[in-house]
Amino acid sequence: MSTINVPAEQRVVLNDVTWEIYLAITTETDRPGKRIAYDQGVMEIMSPGKLHEDIGRLIGRMVEVFTEELEIDAAAVKSTTFRRSDERRGFEADESFYITNENAIRGKDDIDLAIDPPPDLVIEIDISRTSMNKFPIFGGLHVPEVWIYDGESLVVYIRTHGAIYEASERSVVLPTFPLDVAALCLERRHEMSQTEWIRKFRNHVHDQIKNEGKA
Repeated sequence: MSTINVPAEQRVVLNDVTWEIYLAITTETDRPGKRIAYDQGVMEIMSPGKLHEDIGRLIGRMVEVFTEELEIDAAAVKSTTFRRSDERRGFEADESFYITNENAIRGKDDIDLAIDPPPDLVIEIDISRTSMNKFPIFGGLHVPEVWIYDGESLVVYIRTHGAIYEASERSVVLPTFPLDVAALCLERRHEMSQTEWIRKFRNHVHDQIKNEGKA
């Protein structure tokens, strides 16, 4: 077992954890805020601090604003537990969205990855940079795109052939999402309230739409 404590998050990684134990823990109701990842016997329990939660929510709000302004159907499923018994893998993201496959899960109260698609976009905050490698989990569960913020930069990773993820300069699921503006909001987030930053981000998206209309 290894434990990492930083103000943004606490992470505990356990080895040789059975699938049955993982299932029992993820079905407990008394684990407020904790996010659990499982990869074939290795389990990470992450307890987010305020900084971790603030950043995740700010990114999530920007995605919501962007999809709203561009009239893109999207469903926020945040830290829903996604798992597959045949893969012996599971995760709970900081933020996650159905976009391309929003219509496939519309109206469903429960999602079963044995028959339903995974979220199109997963957002992970890893400020301590000590998180277990979750790419095998995401790849095994066929998540097409992952955004990771490490406290300094927001990086987009796209799933390629063989469940390998490669860094990309732009999103595939949201191709015109202004990553540079989002990064600026995150870098300067202490200069004003989240609401003010979201207002500025929305105004930028408005201008982007106008400019694209003139092109």
